[in-house]
Amino acid sequence: MKVVAAIDSYKGSVSSKEAGEAAVKGVLNVYKDAQVQVVTLADGGEGTVDSLVDGLNGEYRDVEVTGPLGEKTVCRYGIISDRNLAVIEMAGAAGLPLVPVEKRNPCNTTSYGVGEVIIDAIEKGSRNFIVGIGGSATNDGGVGMLQALGYSFKDEDGNEIGHSGAEVAKIASVDISNVYPLLKECEFSIACDVNNPLCGKLGASAIYGPQKGATPEMVEFLDSALGNFAKVTKEYMDNDYSEYPGAGAAGGMGYGFLSYLNVTLRPGVEIVLDALEMDKYLEGADVLITGEGRIDQQTAMGKAPAGAANRAKKYGLKVIGVAGCTTDDAHLCNDKGIDAIFDITDRAMTIEEAMDKENTKKNIEKTVTQIFCLIKAFN
Repeated sequence: MKVVAAIDSYKGSVSSKEAGEAAVKGVLNVYKDAQVQVVTLADGGEGTVDSLVDGLNGEYRDVEVTGPLGEKTVCRYGIISDRNLAVIEMAGAAGLPLVPVEKRNPCNTTSYGVGEVIIDAIEKGSRNFIVGIGGSATNDGGVGMLQALGYSFKDEDGNEIGHSGAEVAKIASVDISNVYPLLKECEFSIACDVNNPLCGKLGASAIYGPQKGATPEMVEFLDSALGNFAKVTKEYMDNDYSEYPGAGAAGGMGYGFLSYLNVTLRPGVEIVLDALEMDKYLEGADVLITGEGRIDQQTAMGKAPAGAANRAKKYGLKVIGVAGCTTDDAHLCNDKGIDAIFDITDRAMTIEEAMDKENTKKNIEKTVTQIFCLIKAFN
């Protein structure tokens, strides 16, 4: 019996690695001689740094950068030295949770800190980057990030614009003469799971602006500002990615990356699975155990467990899902490669009890043990 355990973190409870290790115990309780491999899992959002640092024997680095409101904040990212790889979550430097609810206004926020993290990683030797761009507090098209990287954006009077979503409306020219020179040696894989264009009814401002604090009037203004940015960029950079699927991700950060850096935009889980070389573990295996804190319709729409299941099916594996809880629509995951889904809670308990780290690990082990008892009985 050869089993791969690739379980996304149970947010607020156990990490991907901890969940996988608990599943391993469950398998070995039944099949003493089973070969069980833990592969850490994430989908490009929260937990991606932890997943790849754990899975690739990397290390963490903390760096002080400019937060979304211009304040100082500490961003943790990962470095995998033997691959010259840095793993960054945009939310660590410019995420919505860094902005108090009463101060949320995407006219005032900047992605500048993301660029500072990139510079720090380059100076530590990284030339390959995986960047998750979910959870942003910004709507500046990545202009702040690009300013930190040395790009200069000036208004009609030739003055450098400031750092915020509102300042993007003033851009009249682009100067690339002081861009950080080592950028030309760098390649970026951007974890992007949305297809929004930069502007319009389905664009960054209209779809994501309100959740960042934008009023209808702000949405209209910010959409116009990003349209202006795209117009000037087309003139100075001789490209036009404004309609590219994912350009509108993270307040237009997808567009900023595409237009000014050497990047590819891909679904986050695919980037993570490739980085972890998932295929080599799946080839010749019998069963994949996957899951996350809650398996529901959103899981079926491309989150990490569905991505792992899809990859496993290419090798003919049976796929088992284990979750802290499931919803009535979780059955939709059965059509996405997860053959059977199990809720690990075995009795009535409070949310606090269910999310307790030790309880979660114990419940994963118990559930997986019983699943493999059933497998053994039928075999």
